[in-house]
Amino acid sequence: MRQLTYVAPGDVQWHDVPAPTLQGEGEALVRPVAVTRCDLDHAIVNGATGWPGPFALGHEMAGVVTDVGDGVRCFRPGDQVIVPFQISCGECDPCRRGLTGICASVPFRSSYGMAPLSGVEHGGALSDLVRVPFADHMLMLRPPEITPAAAAGIADNVSDGFRAAATHLAAKPGARVLVVGGRTQGVGLYAAQAARILGAAEVVYLDDDPARLALARTLDIHVIERRADSSVAPGAPFPITVDASGTPDGLAVAIRSTEHGGICHRTYGDVRPATEVPLRDMYGIGLSLHLSRMHARAVMPAVIDHVRGGALQPEAVISRTVPFTDAAEAILEPTVKIVFMNDAA
Repeated sequence: MRQLTYVAPGDVQWHDVPAPTLQGEGEALVRPVAVTRCDLDHAIVNGATGWPGPFALGHEMAGVVTDVGDGVRCFRPGDQVIVPFQISCGECDPCRRGLTGICASVPFRSSYGMAPLSGVEHGGALSDLVRVPFADHMLMLRPPEITPAAAAGIADNVSDGFRAAATHLAAKPGARVLVVGGRTQGVGLYAAQAARILGAAEVVYLDDDPARLALARTLDIHVIERRADSSVAPGAPFPITVDASGTPDGLAVAIRSTEHGGICHRTYGDVRPATEVPLRDMYGIGLSLHLSRMHARAVMPAVIDHVRGGALQPEAVISRTVPFTDAAEAILEPTVKIVFMNDAA
């Protein structure tokens, strides 16, 4: 089968590889139908992560089940599903506590399309077929109201943005929210959209990129263009701030724009081993800085409900649709959010 493979920075190729097969009675095989490019994928293919190739790419997918093991009870061939990007069993202690991103049954950080993180190649969504272990736990049925293109990102970025808003608005209902946009392009826009539908009194999206600003304006969000010399967001302080910039400067703006005793959520760690953080400002403000990987399978049910009801609209952030056959070139583009449609599905 074909598999989109990261080889080196700027070098992405289609490789012909053996198709996966069922390796246990609780597994399923899924043919990806729609795959969205995660913000991290763009960093990977441009060499920002420094991860060595080759390895399979893609981890945000909606697809159709093609085969199941004898032990699978909840799914059958033909089912339309969404596949979370992290591998999890649903039975270990972390999974039972909702910490599906640190499942104890698989190597730490096991995920599709990111083999260097765990040292295990689980395959990638930009392939003709994907093996899904723990199928009854991992797979989620795609409601017919949600298109494959809208559903794919729920596997990661849409859910990541949602939890950035939902977690903290639950603690501070009706709070004003600031989102500082940037390198985690889609996640920042999804966080702003989620904050709006979850009852934030005001959502402000701060960014310096014209394309992202234009998309944010379509989401009924207060958009402010970020100036290079600004150290605090207009309208600050905010009870909740979300830094989706992926830069030390953006993080500093978010921190300095947080109210005393407020919450600042960083959507991503960093591709570098260390990041400069304005601890003096944090100390003076007395804020809580929240930073962690998302536990995708635990978050996805709530996200699906909001998308199914029409309140959350992942497709509004998609800036380009291309067929699988063009993925090797298109995945390198700087556009905000791409969906790849499987032309063989």
